[in-house]
Amino acid sequence: MRNAAADIALRLTLTLGAVLAGAIGVLCFSYAGLTLLQRHLDPAEAWGIMGGLYAVAGVALYLAATRRRRGA
Repeated sequence: MRNAAADIALRLTLTLGAVLAGAIGVLCFSYAGLTLLQRHLDPAEAWGIMGGLYAVAGVALYLAATRRRRGA
């Protein structure tokens, strides 16, 4: 029983670490992308491009997550 609890705690810790690392990576990518875009475009255009990029990524992830349910 203790081994199972330790295994669950380890998996939870690793999952939380991966989520934190992913969130920090996305924030760094966003900041770098906005910095580069704002050098050449208006800030509103840069934010629009980043929003569109994340919208496309969100749709792709949604379709990938629901692919199994759709029977494909």
